[in-house]
Amino acid sequence: MSRNAVLPNALKTPGIERLRNKRVVLASASPRRKEILRMLGLDPEVIPSTFPENLPLSSFEQIHEYPVATATQKAAEVYKRLVEADPDDPPDLVIGADTVVFTHALPATTLEMETGTRQELLEKPTSKADNLRMLLDLNGGVCEVVSGVSLVYPILTAPGYAIREFDERSLVYFAENPRHVLEAYVENGEGIDRAGGFAVQGLGALLIRKIDGDYNNVVGFPGTALFKMLDMLVEDDDDFLTI
Repeated sequence: MSRNAVLPNALKTPGIERLRNKRVVLASASPRRKEILRMLGLDPEVIPSTFPENLPLSSFEQIHEYPVATATQKAAEVYKRLVEADPDDPPDLVIGADTVVFTHALPATTLEMETGTRQELLEKPTSKADNLRMLLDLNGGVCEVVSGVSLVYPILTAPGYAIREFDERSLVYFAENPRHVLEAYVENGEGIDRAGGFAVQGLGALLIRKIDGDYNNVVGFPGTALFKMLDMLVEDDDDFLTI
């Protein structure tokens, strides 16, 4: 079956050119990730992963490995499911991603030595009260947004696919917001389904003083880093997506 995930406006970089007429799959239902990829010239199929995303954070020596491992599980699950469903129409590339928010974005060793505090993983708020708790903790401080990205693609040797993964980190600096502003944001409801309890691309921008790093990474997907990785794979592996 002929497919082409590359949009007409895409830059003709080595990595993008290698994706022409290939089956590219995004293992995520996130509309924000899809939108970012389309903005950058790539329109993948969307096939959400069924991986339960229940890896224990305590099992990782470095907390930044957590979203990378989750992204890999998502991408591998979709890749293997599609190959099993139709071996004659396997995906050429599956993209998995997971974005998390950590509080107190200081080097862990410095933070632990000075305060004895570890970074906390902020999931989606469980309630408005939980959302307000998160924002009060972040208010006037810095949090770290980390996206793990995993690429799964076919190779000739066992197990039949390769995995390349990376993480992208951005710092988000919160303004010193009055409590009534935080309460108004919580009542609006925008942050209730977002990791960390805020959406930087929406009304949550009113709470933010500045961002250090990739803005799109904070929204939900580090597109620039992905395209750099694709170019690197083409340069390092002549067989990348040629099987």
